[in-house]
Amino acid sequence: MTARQRTEGSGRRRGRRGGGGEELRVPEAEFTSYYGRPVLKPPVWKWDIAAYLFTGGLAAGSSLLAAGGQLTGRPALRRAGRVTALAAVSASAVFLVKDLGRPARFHHMLRVAKPTSPMSMGTWILTAYGPAAGVAAIAEAAGVLPRHGLLGLAGRVLPPVGHAAGLLAAGTAPALATYTGVLLADTAVPSWHEAYPELPVIFAGSALASGAGVGLLAAPPAQAGPARRMAVAGAALELYGAHRVETRLGLLSEPYRLGRPGRLLRAGRLLTAGGVAGALLGRRSRVVGALSGTALLAASVLTRFGIFYGGVASARDPRYTVVPQRERVEARRSGMDLPSDRAAPPAV
Repeated sequence: MTARQRTEGSGRRRGRRGGGGEELRVPEAEFTSYYGRPVLKPPVWKWDIAAYLFTGGLAAGSSLLAAGGQLTGRPALRRAGRVTALAAVSASAVFLVKDLGRPARFHHMLRVAKPTSPMSMGTWILTAYGPAAGVAAIAEAAGVLPRHGLLGLAGRVLPPVGHAAGLLAAGTAPALATYTGVLLADTAVPSWHEAYPELPVIFAGSALASGAGVGLLAAPPAQAGPARRMAVAGAALELYGAHRVETRLGLLSEPYRLGRPGRLLRAGRLLTAGGVAGALLGRRSRVVGALSGTALLAASVLTRFGIFYGGVASARDPRYTVVPQRERVEARRSGMDLPSDRAAPPAV
């Protein structure tokens, strides 16, 4: 008997199951990769993209806050929302250009409009939102302009123009708040990709909560009613989505529970709950309202960074790529009633 025959024979004896059933030809596959290196190339994005996720949501939530103040006759809310929206979208442009490397790259993306590309749609959303938010914020200067002459004419024209621009910005705000969640889910990063139903919900809730935080900080309690309602709605969406990504994804929920992402998301939940509680229980106190607004803004930052770093962690560990793929293959094979590729053909 040759060495090869002896090896095959011993392998069959070790692989034979207790009841004399099928023989295993190969051992169970491991999830490790060559030299433990990632199967996927981790995202090259840095902290500035996580900050971009926050400032985009803050701009969207602030525009919705401003529209609420505009439509209900609350000038403090309107003013704070418009000014914050312009500042936040300007910061978003800085972070985005920093990531792209050259401002011209943003311009080049406007050459086409591709509905199936979240990046392309996001570029057009920012292009529509930014000028509207800017005009609405500039309209707040109408009250300090002279009453006569050319500046006086501008002072009379700006309020109705700002009214229309503010409503346009608010109409674009939901898309601005959620497209970044769609963008992350459209990548191959495991814990982002599998969370495609939840990420837009989390980002929408985070945007509403951050906008509410601006209102609670800037407006007196008598005008902060819409901000309190936004805080409740935003917290409900954010907490629901965060709970889902930490429990629904099986193995791919781990990166959102462990390490730095887990600490960030847990702290974000506590601050969100505390901010909402303060907004509702301390509705007559300006100090409590300001503390609640600060907590909601901080929670939004922590949530965005937690989601960002959770996805990065899942791309760096090969286990989060290989194990779910194997489970999907096995599920497909079971559904199609196909034999396992680890089972030897029956002996003749």
